[in-house]
Amino acid sequence: MNKARRKELSAIHAELEALMDRLSAVRDEEQEAFDSMPESLQSGERGQQMEDAIDAMSTAVDDIENVRSSLSELIE
Repeated sequence: MNKARRKELSAIHAELEALMDRLSAVRDEEQEAFDSMPESLQSGERGQQMEDAIDAMSTAVDDIENVRSSLSELIE
């Protein structure tokens, strides 16, 4: 791989890291909001929606991390 393509992959890697950090922050805020709800609301429809969103964001963070790891291997 030439230097220009390696540099482009490094930039993409950095962008993915920034996106992962932003997504993690939103997920953490949603988790804190869920945790501060009364248990009766946590077990209701709104609480379930929040848990589903938290799970989906966690999966997305994991997926981004997997992509970043693959790019790291290419850059090295």
